Amino acid sequence: MSTTPALRALRAAGVPFASHPYRYEDHGGTRVSARELGVDEHVVIKTLVLQADGRQLLLVLMHGDREVSLKALARTLDVKRIEPAAAAVAQRATGYLFGGTSPFGTRQSLPTYVERSVLSLPRIYLNGGARGLLVSLAPDALVDVLRAVPVDVAIGAGPRC
Repeated sequence: MSTTPALRALRAAGVPFASHPYRYEDHGGTRVSARELGVDEHVVIKTLVLQADGRQLLLVLMHGDREVSLKALARTLDVKRIEPAAAAVAQRATGYLFGGTSPFGTRQSLPTYVERSVLSLPRIYLNGGARGLLVSLAPDALVDVLRAVPVDVAIGAGPRC
């Protein structure tokens, strides 16, 4: 697979990572990528492009088997409303297609938030900037390189970390 802006950004930042191509399925999400790579969906981290109060774009990094409480995130960020960004808006800001969005190498620098429990995992898998490509790396790169701010906004199964 050719290089992506995400892979270039990881290399430039000196982040050790491994690439994991897999057979992409439309609308398969983290469930399919976890199955294809033989890993727990909890360690596959999805990159969500959200919009605060209809204008400010931001990224949230969440466990594949959890959802984001938009109300809790809005309270945490002291905004009235958080909603998913329209696909076209997200693509313009990140440079990535839906299903291939990485938090690394985005066109625009976006504020990034990470579910706190992600940081306690020994290794995570997240999108490498293309459909059908994950990268595995230590989660501290999210804070070190992206300056991701830890938040507690997960909805889903009980604690697993």
